[in-house]
Amino acid sequence: MLVISSREFRQNQKKYFEKVDSGEHVIVQRGKDKAYALTPVQQEDMYFNADQVMKIEQSISEIKHGDAVQVTTAKEISDLLGL
Repeated sequence: MLVISSREFRQNQKKYFEKVDSGEHVIVQRGKDKAYALTPVQQEDMYFNADQVMKIEQSISEIKHGDAVQVTTAKEISDLLGL
């Protein structure tokens, strides 16, 4: 595992990204009390993967067909959830 300063990271980003790509752990230290781990983003890390897109499309379809309930207050949400 490498621990580097934010300045070192800024000056040599390509070098450290390549190290992470090859499986090495890189921690970027920022100041005295902040640190960040560099990790590659995988397909399953994406915000909208295929499953989530399908759920969004299903929700849109339900709304178009009138299969949705509109709520405007916290009480309506509580009632809907049975709280």
